[in-house]
Amino acid sequence: MTDTRRRVKVYTLNEDRQWDDRGTGHVSSAYVERLKGTSLLVRAESDGSLLLESKINPNTAYQKQQDTLIVWSEAENYDLALSFQEKAGCDEIWEKICQVQGKDPSVDITQELIDESEEERFDDMSSPGLELPHCELSRLEEVAELVASSLPSPLRREKLALALENEGYIRKLLEIFRVCEDLENREGLHHLYDIIKGIFLLNRTALFEVMFSEECIMDVIGCLEFDPSLPQPRRHREFLTTTARFKEVIPISDPELRQKIHQTYRVQYIQDMVLPTPSVFEENMLSTLHSFIFFNKVEIVGMLQDDEKFLTELFAQLTDEATDDDKRHELVNFLKEFCAFSQTLQPQNRDAFFKTLSNMGILPALEVILGMDDVLVRGAATDIFSYLVEYNPSMVREFVMQESQQNDDDILLINLIIEHMICDTDPELGGAVQLMGLLRTLVDPENMLATANKTEKTEFLSFFYKHCMHVLSAPLLANTTEEKPSKDDFQTCQLLALIVELLTFCVEHHTYHIKNYIINKDILRRVLVLTASQHAFLALCALRFMRKIIGLKDEFYNRYIMRNFLFEPVVKAFLNNGSRYNLINSAIIEMFEYVRVEDVKSLTAHIIENYWKALEDVDYVQTFKGLKLRYEQQRERQDNPKLDSMRSILRNHRFRRDARTLEDEEEMWFNTDEEDLEDGEAVVPPSDKMKSDEDLMDPISKFMERKKLKESEEVSKEVLTGKSSLSGRQSPSFKLSFSSSPKASLSPPTASLHPGSPGSPSSPGTGARSSPPTAAVTTKGGLVGLVDYPDDDEEDEDEEDADSKEESPPLSKKSKLSS
Repeated sequence: MTDTRRRVKVYTLNEDRQWDDRGTGHVSSAYVERLKGTSLLVRAESDGSLLLESKINPNTAYQKQQDTLIVWSEAENYDLALSFQEKAGCDEIWEKICQVQGKDPSVDITQELIDESEEERFDDMSSPGLELPHCELSRLEEVAELVASSLPSPLRREKLALALENEGYIRKLLEIFRVCEDLENREGLHHLYDIIKGIFLLNRTALFEVMFSEECIMDVIGCLEFDPSLPQPRRHREFLTTTARFKEVIPISDPELRQKIHQTYRVQYIQDMVLPTPSVFEENMLSTLHSFIFFNKVEIVGMLQDDEKFLTELFAQLTDEATDDDKRHELVNFLKEFCAFSQTLQPQNRDAFFKTLSNMGILPALEVILGMDDVLVRGAATDIFSYLVEYNPSMVREFVMQESQQNDDDILLINLIIEHMICDTDPELGGAVQLMGLLRTLVDPENMLATANKTEKTEFLSFFYKHCMHVLSAPLLANTTEEKPSKDDFQTCQLLALIVELLTFCVEHHTYHIKNYIINKDILRRVLVLTASQHAFLALCALRFMRKIIGLKDEFYNRYIMRNFLFEPVVKAFLNNGSRYNLINSAIIEMFEYVRVEDVKSLTAHIIENYWKALEDVDYVQTFKGLKLRYEQQRERQDNPKLDSMRSILRNHRFRRDARTLEDEEEMWFNTDEEDLEDGEAVVPPSDKMKSDEDLMDPISKFMERKKLKESEEVSKEVLTGKSSLSGRQSPSFKLSFSSSPKASLSPPTASLHPGSPGSPSSPGTGARSSPPTAAVTTKGGLVGLVDYPDDDEEDEDEEDADSKEESPPLSKKSKLSS
């Protein structure tokens, strides 16, 4: 379909009163059997799919605006618009709509949304037209009353609008305004204010086009200065003509474009500053005014974007060293406003807009501007840069990676951004916060692309850590050479907090890049120096950074923390905080509680072995005593490394030897899971622990003795029958030994861990365990049962997990149940 007359864009009005572009296609009108009526059909020019199918309802109000727009509402909150490429196509469809509704195509609106009463309808039929009073000074009050009385009735509003259009009434009113102003006739000026405000409320595009024309708009603004409710008139025209000067930084050769820019600025001023706030009016009363501004902005951006000569000159002057500072400031502000206008564009149009700016060299131009000394120019350039980063971060990343091959690190665009962030002179660091947000967007892997032949994440992060990370961390490293921050003023602390927050973000999202950087540069030790700051927010930032690292449960990080004793500044901060119940206290306790709950064995041992004496008196929480208990359990497993296998064998008998029923004492042993003892309270008092262990060990020792007797009897029988091997599963042999340990204990079945040892599950490169796991049970009398059963280690762990999830009733109840 090549007929451009019928080429249209379909728009819908969203909840924010913004027009959303639904696509471009070609419109036609045809009878649709399913809808039982003539309908408007728009088929997409790309694939022929149906963008719009809308029945022309006889009672729907259609509006024709600006010669190329048709707007209507299909439901209470569903507004549609067709924007035609050519006026001829708009006229053709408009005639079709009017034909279906039985209207004269010369009107700009076919119906009104609100029905009138029957009495009004009768009156309107008897008086087909609305006659306006003769436009003269003495009859202004009569005109004002007529306008006010017409506003409540949709049909009367329609007739009033037609009368105002046909008789050129608005221009006559503005002539009287000039007379009244010369005569200082305050009463007449007040009537004119009411009349012009009422005309705005008619919400008609045709009237707006007259009022916003070059020769009328300033007089319209003048009428709106004389609000009867104010003692003195406003001075809007004075502001627009003297204060708000139009600066043509690059000569605009197109007079239509220049006029459109003037008109849009003034209409926007009327909407924002002159008219009362929208809440005063009925809903959607000024929707046409909003649409007028929206489509004007779209048109301005399109006309500027198509003018290659204009944009070429703009970027040439921006980057020219000979351009004076005032001129460059104006150029940058123009470009900033140009980008702000582009936010009204739909996504596909915005794509084309930023692609045009990219082709014109906006990023190299920004790099030059950001290197200048003028703070105002740099601020405007930062705003432009934020538009680009928010819209297309990949475009910015691609540019900086390409320029790194040609330029030194000092003049890279990202490093310029980091330097401006570091050197922000604002006491509240408003600019630094904005720039830090842009940096976070650029280094966020979530918005990075991955294609078949290249991975943006890998390439960009390698670039960033090689060329930019040292610039970002420089203030941190410079300020943390001693045990306390060398500068601890508020502004420096705010900057360091921003840097540490970004590093925390990197720890969460960048895995090995940030890990290598932290360990090689000893970043965590430097960050923890900030816990000694007098500003609590900075100390908390440092604690969040360490907490994020510990939360990864990465043994590389854990060994780094232990090797450098990095819990020491945390413990110092905790002790220096004293008994104060504040965020620092809570954050540090939560960090230690995480180590305890997650059973990070290497860190648990490190903390207790090095800092227990400093923390043992803290009894208002059970965290530290719980850590000590974890540590003691680990040590017991190390001292008695065969405890796990005992438990494994007992479990195997429980689940595999179905031929016999378990006795009560065995049931008590199996149902008392060490995990339950571990995962209950944070700390079990030693006396209670001893008692519970002793209660458990009595039946176990009896069971072990009976087991020994039974197994020896079985062996004797087999020897007598002459069998050389045991039938079924081979019964394990039990070896009994005595232990001089006076303390009876039941240790959880966990292998002893040392960072980097072969038994550590987190140690990199650890394969199969070098020796089969063993377990030991120490009874109250010192009797120890030892057994080697390497095949059941993994199975045993699974069974433990399953059992730990079940809630066991008290032992006394269980023994009754089993009996």
